[in-house]
Amino acid sequence: MATPTAPSTAVKPDPSVGTGIDFDSKSGAFFDTEAGAYADALYNPGSVARSTPTLDTLSDDDFKFFADNGYLTVAQAFTPAEVQTAIQGLINLAAGKRPDFKEIIFEAKAREVFPRVSLEERLDYVRKLNEFVEYDEGLKAMGYHPKLLAAVRRIIGEDIVMYSNFALLKPPRLGREKPWHQDNAYFGFPLDTKVVGVWVALDEATVENGCMQLLPELRKRGANLHFKRRDWQICDNEILGRRSVAAPLKPGGLLFFDGMLPHGTPENRTDSRRRAVQFHFVSARAKKGSEEERLKVFGSEGKNVSC
Repeated sequence: MATPTAPSTAVKPDPSVGTGIDFDSKSGAFFDTEAGAYADALYNPGSVARSTPTLDTLSDDDFKFFADNGYLTVAQAFTPAEVQTAIQGLINLAAGKRPDFKEIIFEAKAREVFPRVSLEERLDYVRKLNEFVEYDEGLKAMGYHPKLLAAVRRIIGEDIVMYSNFALLKPPRLGREKPWHQDNAYFGFPLDTKVVGVWVALDEATVENGCMQLLPELRKRGANLHFKRRDWQICDNEILGRRSVAAPLKPGGLLFFDGMLPHGTPENRTDSRRRAVQFHFVSARAKKGSEEERLKVFGSEGKNVSC
């Protein structure tokens, strides 16, 4: 089976969309700038995500549940060895062992201690790594795992390509919030385009250290307006008072989720790591819309609204 890579003409996600990034010339590193205070009540789990044991146990009922709710978790999709290989790949990239890989953004709070951090310790200060699959074979093998691809192909219903891949990490005591949003608000595909995200836990992801939280009820109303606040996000007033679905995962577990599913993660206030990688897939026939069209649907401009 051919590896479903995105065509060379595809417009890739802009990693700076919705994320302030500052280049520090002294350290030669990029730092996030958009962390901010938020109300704890924005993350209020009322239930736990539905799960199936492994990729082999996915059933017709599971795929129907995904179609109806926009998400499904798999308790153990990857072996401990596969997880450790992926972690080592991230460590190698963060430590500069692939000098041609430049897509690393560190947490804002790491700037003051960065000069004292060794290359091997840098992963514990990383916020995000973008587009890494072509730089590490272990990470590539995870994103293109045949059973994972088969599940995504069934959800989308046709041949697929990987549209994006990145790691959003939450270092201990440093990892910032990712406010509530819909991924399609970043990607800019037409609303009828099926976009499937795959979020793989490399450490145990808990409610306390920032596991994914989901709002299936908001998915049902389609596109939600996004505002530039702590990030490119759904307005906090739309979220307050709602009970979310928490998706805690053990290492090697994964979450399938729809590009229109509102989701967010609170900051990591614990001493534990919460490392994860994420892959997004679309139909091989999908075509991007224009930036103007994206903002017309998801942006607040010209809509006489406020947040």
